[in-house]
Amino acid sequence: MNARILFVTTALASALATAALAADQAGTSIGEVVVTAQKRAENVQDVPISMEVVSAEAIEALHTDTFRQLSVPNVNVGNIGGNDVIYIRGFGSPSQNYSFDQAVSLYVDGVYAGRSRQFMAPFFDLQRVEVLRGPQGALFGKNTAAGAIAIISAMPTREFEGAVTGVYNFDEKGPEAWGYVSGPINDSLGIRVAAKLLDKDGYVKNTGQNGREETSNKQALARVILRYAPNDVFDYTGKVEYSQSVQRGNVTVAGPLTGGQQPKLTRYTTDGPLGEAGFDTFAWNVSGTGNLQVGDLTLVSVTGFSTFKAKHTNDFDQTNPAGGVFPHTVSNNYPERFQQWSQELRLQSPGDQTLDWIVGAYYDNQQYMVDQYNYYSIAGLGNFMPYSHFKQQAESWSVFGQGTFNISEQLRLLGSLRYSHTKKRGDFTTKSLLGPFPFRPITSARNNISEGNIDPSVTVQYDVAPRVMVYATYGQGSKSGGFVSNTYGTTNATFTFKPEKSENIEAGVKSTLADGTLVVNAAVYKTKFEDLQVSTYNSNIQSYIVGNAAKASSTGVEASVVWSPVRNLTVTANGAYQDVKYDDYPGAQCLATQPITVCNPTVPASVLANNLKGYPLPNISKWSSMIRVQYVAELPNGLQLTSMLSVNSRSKFFNSDDQSRDYGLQKGYSKLDGRIELAPEDGPWHVALVGTNLTDEITTSGSFRLPAPVAPVTRALYWVEPGRNISIEAGVKF
Repeated sequence: MNARILFVTTALASALATAALAADQAGTSIGEVVVTAQKRAENVQDVPISMEVVSAEAIEALHTDTFRQLSVPNVNVGNIGGNDVIYIRGFGSPSQNYSFDQAVSLYVDGVYAGRSRQFMAPFFDLQRVEVLRGPQGALFGKNTAAGAIAIISAMPTREFEGAVTGVYNFDEKGPEAWGYVSGPINDSLGIRVAAKLLDKDGYVKNTGQNGREETSNKQALARVILRYAPNDVFDYTGKVEYSQSVQRGNVTVAGPLTGGQQPKLTRYTTDGPLGEAGFDTFAWNVSGTGNLQVGDLTLVSVTGFSTFKAKHTNDFDQTNPAGGVFPHTVSNNYPERFQQWSQELRLQSPGDQTLDWIVGAYYDNQQYMVDQYNYYSIAGLGNFMPYSHFKQQAESWSVFGQGTFNISEQLRLLGSLRYSHTKKRGDFTTKSLLGPFPFRPITSARNNISEGNIDPSVTVQYDVAPRVMVYATYGQGSKSGGFVSNTYGTTNATFTFKPEKSENIEAGVKSTLADGTLVVNAAVYKTKFEDLQVSTYNSNIQSYIVGNAAKASSTGVEASVVWSPVRNLTVTANGAYQDVKYDDYPGAQCLATQPITVCNPTVPASVLANNLKGYPLPNISKWSSMIRVQYVAELPNGLQLTSMLSVNSRSKFFNSDDQSRDYGLQKGYSKLDGRIELAPEDGPWHVALVGTNLTDEITTSGSFRLPAPVAPVTRALYWVEPGRNISIEAGVKF
């Protein structure tokens, strides 16, 4: 409590003092932000894409570890069952079917990462994160129907340097530290070595485990990057990264089915027959990027290898919301193995020509396996342990090209095209390890997929003034079909789901005004999906149903502002509105908001006739925003005091598949984060006080109804998010 009072008091005093110091100072020009969203280094203000760039400094300032902390409007993260799913403009791939490729793809140093476990702590020793909204089917490798996120690591430096930062978290009771050393080995070879260690308790108290704070988290990450550049003709950058994450406990808490969501930060569980709850992941990632000058052209090679081994054990709060504790009733366990190899080749023109172009080819090969163990202890029925095994082999290749026709100094026409081909083979088997499973039959399934997709785009870009650009674009994206990996009762008839396709129309403006002290960007869009891949929980059969929704769409507007009205003061604000709904979804599971006369979940014919046309998608807020204010006060003796406050807001959204207005509706909220840092002007050391979720908003990322007879009393379960956390930080550079 003392740390919280100290933080708030210091923040208020600092804000008042720095506002007074700023009164008579002139504004500062906002620096250029260089991105590679179009596979070339460009000023973000010249790129005709609605995107947000998050700097390494912004990520480190608030100790951003996960995508849920990234705070980009129209980008949100859902979590049901323990897997984070990224949604952009309302679309993502639900986490409940483990074999889903993601509609929002992650690229780390140019290498495709379709599964969140490949990079358990991606925000570590970075240059920046680029968030690209809308389909990016042309220049990115695969599965970017809703958008893409590109993470760019920090590279070796020309001069020797290093840094070490240590943090202690008061609320999550544990330390973390990270650092790097970087510099030349000789005139041709540079190296960067970075590492991070973390050992924190959680934020949910488990009274059944002697008050243990869950989820406790121990992480160890190490990365080595070598860059060989013997001349101006050739360079090659190689990276090896290892990560391990060992988490103990879970964050599912029980609540009543009526009266709205009532999450708390306590739970009661004991270890069941499947072992201690937690999430263990061990991953290796290796990549290499080479650039070779061939005359005026550049040949680029990007090679990637990724593998992980993971085990995720869920248990569910045994607390009866009306009072008392249940005996252990249900838990599950998901061991996974994954391996991927990929190769991309690009040939591109030098740029600044009448016609700038890029052509290339991409290939990847993946192998994935997931087992599923479920344990049920049901009064009157006995104990049951069904088991399933799923394995998949996938191979894809594509060819692509993009051209930019510079019609004049002000007018440009961009066109791109990508053809992708995917082959998958899947096998699914089940058996009962303990007792006959009463809810679903023991089945098996097998199938092959071979499909091709074409993703075109065209953009018109025009400079209406020297630093004001407008654009209009049309683009398509796609995501390959796949298989149901962990739903009991799956047969050949229900094993395969179709690919999904997206279509996007967008118009935007990017402007730098007021002598470079003000940047204003905005975009409007309409995105449509066909055969949207979905997974919904049907509590009547205690199972997730995987398939395709016929049509869905999202209409919205996005805007961002960066303003430096006086020297050392920067105000950043961005916001978004989106209206996301099903345009056609026949045969959908019943929603809690639908009367029994419209859809009766116990009558198959009623469900078959159900259509969710006009209903919203889950996990989506209509409104989201972020406002951040930062001021650097110049103090005596060459010291600086940097104060930052950030407010992130979302309007209400359903986070249960059945869209219950009682237990499945997360109310709108705003979360306040802040940082106060003292450092000398040349920055060889710093100390800082950091606070996240200072208003202690207790929110949920997912919810569902655990029904009887699986539970003795049916109740709601929530995946609860962290409350307030205060930490102290100190670091040195050398």
